[in-house]
Amino acid sequence: MENCLFCSIANGTLESKIIIKEKNWISFWDANPVAPFHALIVPTSHYNSLNELDDPDLYSELIQGVKKTVQKENLEKGYRIIINTGTDGGQTVPHLHIHLLGKRKMGWPPG
Repeated sequence: MENCLFCSIANGTLESKIIIKEKNWISFWDANPVAPFHALIVPTSHYNSLNELDDPDLYSELIQGVKKTVQKENLEKGYRIIINTGTDGGQTVPHLHIHLLGKRKMGWPPG
């Protein structure tokens, strides 16, 4: 999608600190981290939010992306994943993305 921040990162027109890049997803460091480790896992195809994703194979690939990023960054001790959806859910970039937070103890409730 034109003018989409995460599409630009996924297609390489905007530089970012990439962790893993696969055909259907990419993980990279969040530009505004809220934890010592804060990455985003995003599909390389554009979906405005989780509400638009209807491909069960891509669901699975995104979760595998989380697991591969966890393993590469040694987060097995614990981590949190978050998918903000819609304005009331706190989504600020209109491209489906999974936040992966780690390397600190997480509090509860989260929001």
